[in-house]
Amino acid sequence: MKLTNEQLKTIYFGALFFKETDDEYLQAFQYSDEQMLYFKKTSEFWYERCMASSAKTLEFVTDATEFSFDYKIIWIGSEDSLEIEVDGVISKIFYVKDLKKKSSLAFNLPTGSKKVVVYLPADATILLRNFQINADYRPVEKKQKVLWLGDSITQGFGPLRSAHTYVSVANRLLCYSIINQGIGGYVYDKNSITDMGYKPEKIIVSLGTNQYGEETMEAVEDFYEQLLKIYGKIPVLCITPLWRGDTNDNAKKLTQYCEGIKTVCKKFKNISIVDGYKLVPHLSEYFLDNLHPNALGSEVYGRNLVEKIREIGF
Repeated sequence: MKLTNEQLKTIYFGALFFKETDDEYLQAFQYSDEQMLYFKKTSEFWYERCMASSAKTLEFVTDATEFSFDYKIIWIGSEDSLEIEVDGVISKIFYVKDLKKKSSLAFNLPTGSKKVVVYLPADATILLRNFQINADYRPVEKKQKVLWLGDSITQGFGPLRSAHTYVSVANRLLCYSIINQGIGGYVYDKNSITDMGYKPEKIIVSLGTNQYGEETMEAVEDFYEQLLKIYGKIPVLCITPLWRGDTNDNAKKLTQYCEGIKTVCKKFKNISIVDGYKLVPHLSEYFLDNLHPNALGSEVYGRNLVEKIREIGF
């Protein structure tokens, strides 16, 4: 059967809203029009990345033995991957560098009922249409609605594998229904926090590594005050910056900045804190460039984060 775009939306997770192009491709957005306009006025780098397919997935349960869809890639940041997972095991990886900009993909599945996840590229923008499947399907059931805010690490740069970003790793275990507003190069910036009409049950924030040289914590405090103004006193989890192997003589500034973030967050009763320095080993083997965790580092990051989330009851 061929799904309409409205039907496709029911198995398409990670979008705040959708738009259909003139040639009937479905594009998913995780930022509001107001936020994207702000990025466009402020930074072309942010604007390009705010429309990436970060943490967006197709997820369904089916007896089907095959499915397919048309795609079109309209922007590429880094050439990570599109991946297929069946019952928790990755069964197919397509690297963006090997994909045509516009084509179709078809997949064979084992017999019997199974859960299928399609991980779309984290650092590219892909549009879909003409999803076809040869049996009935149903969307997977998700748990809490979570807004995830962060920089390039949260967007998914580093692993060069869409299924191995730390957000994807953590969410496989937590099964949140997430909107990932991680964006490459981003910082604590209150101007991006606006009322999107989205009502998350929890918020996770992982920011700060791009601004640890700042002398004051004013931007951090303004950010959390704006966050609470928009979303009220729902549970918020702050992940302080990870270890960086490229700081050299500035390592002390980074640790001081992390402590400053903790001090700010302790002022708010609804904010819990996870120490990012304890989530990934301080070894270059776990990083792409001594800043962004690679696939191994992201796997460790995601799993350790889940342990902390469960430990503190977030």
